[in-house]
Amino acid sequence: MGMRLSFTKETTISNPCAILRALGVNDWETPLQPGNFVQSHRFGSYHEKGGGTVTRDWFVKIWREEIKQWKEKKGKLRENKLDKNENNLLGSLSTFQIPFLNQGVDELAKVFSGRTSPVNHRRTDAISTERKLESLLSRNNLVIARDVEWANVLFSFEQESRYMIMDASYPSAPVGFIRETSNVIFRQLLRTRRPFVAHVNDSHGNEIFQVRRPFWLINSSIYVEVDGKEIGVVHRRWHLWKRIYDLYLGNSQFAVVENPGFWNWNFTLKDEEGNVLAEIDRNWRGIGLELFTDAGQYVIRFGGSISGYNNGSEYHIEGLEVVRPLTLSERAVAVALAVSLDCDYFSRRGGWGLPIILLEE
Repeated sequence: MGMRLSFTKETTISNPCAILRALGVNDWETPLQPGNFVQSHRFGSYHEKGGGTVTRDWFVKIWREEIKQWKEKKGKLRENKLDKNENNLLGSLSTFQIPFLNQGVDELAKVFSGRTSPVNHRRTDAISTERKLESLLSRNNLVIARDVEWANVLFSFEQESRYMIMDASYPSAPVGFIRETSNVIFRQLLRTRRPFVAHVNDSHGNEIFQVRRPFWLINSSIYVEVDGKEIGVVHRRWHLWKRIYDLYLGNSQFAVVENPGFWNWNFTLKDEEGNVLAEIDRNWRGIGLELFTDAGQYVIRFGGSISGYNNGSEYHIEGLEVVRPLTLSERAVAVALAVSLDCDYFSRRGGWGLPIILLEE
């Protein structure tokens, strides 16, 4: 009787012990001696007069043990790799202006507590987004000023909007720019209801995020995208005289703005309990710019200490007490709200040139 395995023809092997050692099998119940080791298609055994027998079940048992050891080894390697990536990521993050880091490294480490792949991917993407926004949005206060559009002033030709982003403490050096991209025909026909995409860049011209505003009839919406992924949105809610906006991060609403309307130019972001999170103030820039241009200026206050006044800045901004600091992703949504406010309420609907504008005013 011999051992039969799957081969196309019978093969006789004089030393099966060497084969077993090559496979890593060094222990068996009864020592095997060289003899006839016959291989064929479905099952097999080794038989030597006065010796032991190697059955098919014995090989199955060894095979299962090998599979078990391989899986355990693979699991340990995976855990070591995840722990190493976690430590590298925690070491590379800065603690500046990332609000959930203010609660301690232990709180951030909870991000990695789950090993479910989709959840880890979402949390890793969120941290990556925060790091990309940090260079622009980590400041306590931002000033967003719109450029004068001379073609619109002189000929009522609607141009792409341009904004300059400044740190209120050092307004002489812009920290970023906002540049609209839209269709020239839509700009002339739809005016403030036109669809557009605005690119938010840092002072070096690197794109940080985008805001996308589709065409609207009754209520406007503006979306925030980082690397092509939507992270937040601002929806305007219709009211007869109030200016109401709902701010979302993902699918969760984190703030609401309820401005009483008329000549009130302060837009306060509040949470569901009415606590202040941030504030956007529309500043007066002088009668000439206000009457004849769309060059509005907006100050976004995220809370924190104010250093601009002490440094001789032209922007004397009062401190704002907030219940919690906004995350950088939430601040990006607040910047999008400032752009939406400018388009909804503070942009001219177009005239017929400077002489007609002067008569109208």
